[in-house]
Amino acid sequence: SPIVYIILPKSIRNRASLCIFVANQLIKNRNTMFAKETYVQRRAQLKKNMGSGVLLFLGNDEQGLNYEDNTFRYRQDSTFLYYFGLSFAGLSAIIDVDEDKEIIFGDELTIDHIVWMGTQPTLHEKAAAVGITETRPYAEIAGYLQKAVAQGRTVHYLPPYRAEHKLKLMDWLGIAPACQEGSVPFIRAVVSQRNYKSAEEIAEIEKACNVTADMHITAMKVLRPGMYEYEVVAEMNHVAQRNNCDLSFATIATINGQTLHNHYYGNKVKPGDLFLIDAGAELPSGYCGDMSSTIPADKTFTPRQRAVYEIQNAMHLESVKALRPGIPYMEVYDLSARVMVEGLKDLELMKGNAEDAVREGAHALFYPHGLGHMMGLDVHDMENLGEQWVGYNGQPKSTQFGRKSQRLAIPLEPGFVHTVEPGIYFIPELIDLWKAEKKFADFINYDKVEEYRHFGGIRNEEDYLITETGARRLGKKIPLTPDEVEALR
Repeated sequence: SPIVYIILPKSIRNRASLCIFVANQLIKNRNTMFAKETYVQRRAQLKKNMGSGVLLFLGNDEQGLNYEDNTFRYRQDSTFLYYFGLSFAGLSAIIDVDEDKEIIFGDELTIDHIVWMGTQPTLHEKAAAVGITETRPYAEIAGYLQKAVAQGRTVHYLPPYRAEHKLKLMDWLGIAPACQEGSVPFIRAVVSQRNYKSAEEIAEIEKACNVTADMHITAMKVLRPGMYEYEVVAEMNHVAQRNNCDLSFATIATINGQTLHNHYYGNKVKPGDLFLIDAGAELPSGYCGDMSSTIPADKTFTPRQRAVYEIQNAMHLESVKALRPGIPYMEVYDLSARVMVEGLKDLELMKGNAEDAVREGAHALFYPHGLGHMMGLDVHDMENLGEQWVGYNGQPKSTQFGRKSQRLAIPLEPGFVHTVEPGIYFIPELIDLWKAEKKFADFINYDKVEEYRHFGGIRNEEDYLITETGARRLGKKIPLTPDEVEALR
């Protein structure tokens, strides 16, 4: 085995301080943690915001892929990561605001675990590295919660998104899965912290965005007619892995860009195809990048492809220009949709007043999703807590097709990190449905649309930080305009 030399700081004066220091180093090798003071401060702010009650944090367990010991890639719950910083399975935690206690529940590794998994910090050492002094065996968490309930105290939990979480809540608190909606005060307190990214978080997100950009640039360079989609995906995966990153979500890389979440990679790329990519890298710390790009299979766009691409570019660029503190992101979405309608009118695909078309929802034939979403420890940040709290501040969402998929509507504020990702798509089944219903015939020229039914889709996406004076793109610039893309081809 290689010998590793570590320079010990002068503060190491006894075995206990040495164990905590080594634990920090081991944890950092697995999860790029922040300093323990970050987690102490986050928990203190949460306790102040909540005021009272028992806060339950469910960590994630390992999940079997096709049998128990063949597991999916492990990913810790993001809110657990945010407040406790430990990317290890088999942990949950409680913050008892009333009694001013912070406890991590878990079990020490047995010799069998160590044989298979290697030397790891003890539970106490893991906890100490993030400023927690009290640990208890995992089996004790149920009794702690049930005692709190018997005392008439409120146990707050977040909406569960895994079957294991639902079963634990049912076992520990007697709440049926259908009734496990989560605590609104707890949700709002978490959102009020995680929505605003600190300088150290922004630095991590920018690292992820840089790797993400390299993934897209690599794809733009290698794509050729005759390749299979999976060959392009392999090149992008290589970029992520050589930068010690995982994927922040399942990559979309397809000649069928009109299918918004297309995870099939078995098609051969043909001359004349458009190739749409939506992909992101995730750092060991859990922070994400998320970008999209659209590439011609050939060295240049066809005239028709370029014409539609220019409209999508205008949607994107006008949206970016509008980013600033105070502007509701739903207004930016509406702006992007109006820009698209005006452009499609020039191609005779749409007609009538652009503002009316967007208000009525006619634009959604070509633009059936939102403009963007929050991003951070989750690629759709805190989506498990509910879009109505993260992106709408508790206000109801629209039910209009297209607009209902806008995940972020509230006024933008400094510290927000979000995506900008307008798109234009020609979805044959949707075209046929709306045409048969004569839907929005005052705004859509269906005969002209038929000429584009096999066009595919175009989406470009960047990640932005809202600053005090405007907005800043995070990560390297990836080619955006048709000329920039063709120059790289």
